[in-house]
Amino acid sequence: MIKCLELEGITEVFGYPGVAICPFYDSILNTGIQTILIRTEQNAAHAASGLARVTGKVGVCAVTSGPGATNLLTGIATAFADSIPLVCITGQVNSELLGSDVFQEADITGAAESFVKYSYLVRDANEIPRIFKEAFYVANTGRKGPVLIDVPIDVQNAQVAKFRYPDEVNMRTYKPTVKGHAVQIKKVIQELEKAKRPLIYAGGGVSLSGACEELRLFAEKFRIPVVSTMMGIGVMPTNHPMYFGMVGNNGKPYANRAMNESDLLIMVGARVADRSVNQPDLITQGKVLVHIDVDPAEIGKNAGPTIPLVGDARHIFEDFEKQDFECEHEEWLHQLEEYRRNMKLFHHPNPAYVDPERLIRRLSEKMASDGVYVADVGQNQIWSCAYHVVREGQFLTSGGMGTMGYSIPAAMGAKLGDMSRQVIAVCGDGSFQMSMMELATIQQYHIPVKIIVLRNNYLGMVREYQHHSYKDRYSMVDIAGTPDLGKLAEAYGIPFVRVTANEEIDEALDMFLREDCSYLMECMIDPLDLVKY
Repeated sequence: MIKCLELEGITEVFGYPGVAICPFYDSILNTGIQTILIRTEQNAAHAASGLARVTGKVGVCAVTSGPGATNLLTGIATAFADSIPLVCITGQVNSELLGSDVFQEADITGAAESFVKYSYLVRDANEIPRIFKEAFYVANTGRKGPVLIDVPIDVQNAQVAKFRYPDEVNMRTYKPTVKGHAVQIKKVIQELEKAKRPLIYAGGGVSLSGACEELRLFAEKFRIPVVSTMMGIGVMPTNHPMYFGMVGNNGKPYANRAMNESDLLIMVGARVADRSVNQPDLITQGKVLVHIDVDPAEIGKNAGPTIPLVGDARHIFEDFEKQDFECEHEEWLHQLEEYRRNMKLFHHPNPAYVDPERLIRRLSEKMASDGVYVADVGQNQIWSCAYHVVREGQFLTSGGMGTMGYSIPAAMGAKLGDMSRQVIAVCGDGSFQMSMMELATIQQYHIPVKIIVLRNNYLGMVREYQHHSYKDRYSMVDIAGTPDLGKLAEAYGIPFVRVTANEEIDEALDMFLREDCSYLMECMIDPLDLVKY
């Protein structure tokens, strides 16, 4: 198993040991692979996710059987929802005891079936090289995602007759399409030539396929405006003249209007999900819908496209570039610029607290241009989407599953994936408490991750929903028992700064960002602040 990881170029494994995975962790001591002991198994998958998203490689995590494996499930589901390539290894009880409900036995392949690309229960140690080769291939090709390998302890301890790692993978039932169909590509070009109001709608699949530069060059060359989903934030620099922001319930009003008024909508690497498109019929009425996705199951699932185009986004945009065509729609661009100027949202922050907009905008200006911003889930996520300015860096978050507690472990993984880049996690006080145990991991392994906590002593997003839908009848949203973060940081030996007013933001951020070390910043925000104003 370890030899397979070495041959795949794996340099980090995130996990938590137990008896059923001890043979694996014993063998890894004989290699140069770094093991990262996280403090709860769910975060092993989140950390592997952060590493995968920054490096483009497969992230690896390994935990024990029973509760170790079941704790990992939320992390696996989070990766599956956002198409993040992981190989998740779980220890299992002895093969002959499977099905007898012995200590720490759990049918993890069965439990995870609905949110893995594929799973293996290894019965024969001689199959391990083939299984690992297939697992890495499946995880990082086609629509990427997590693959689970469950290995009983007796199989881990067995002798392999002859180790031979396969040179290639040949799975009869798995043949992902990469190249787009030439006829369909020509149809898209023909529609582009006729279109007066074209729009590219980019999702996270653009980043996953490494197609950001190809999409940007295409948009610039033919002057086609771009909007994105939450997971698509960062496919274009935020201030790029061709980028008109995030669509959806919490997106930019002018981005939503652009999507509604377009006559040609090129949807690429995006699902027709409810947070981005809560009325799928609107993107098919009165317009040509082109849906480009590497996963044929997504095309037509929630909205019927005029032109379906299966393939990898990078290859398809490269093919678009080879086509000889002209299109003109300057009037459309002028109209969108007018929408952008006139449809901005304004809010009136409480001057007694830190304004999240001002904080995030100043952070964006001061952080490294190629920095990695990791947003958690809740009000902090929506503020981050609205106000963070991506230049040359990345924006990471849990979009599909919306998993609270994602930001800190994902930031750890991202930093280990590229130590040269600045990595900042931004979370609320609710999501912080779901992963604050990882401060120990950050200190143990000297991972210089910076963390900002927006503190309002509420589960802010749920409180806001109860404010609108239940007329201020608040239930289970008061988290006034949140610990003193200054004392908590001191307990872990992490530098700390608390910001209580807007006038303190600049000085605190300068201190926070000055050196490449771990740092915890707490910002006191209005408990009654709202995402929508």
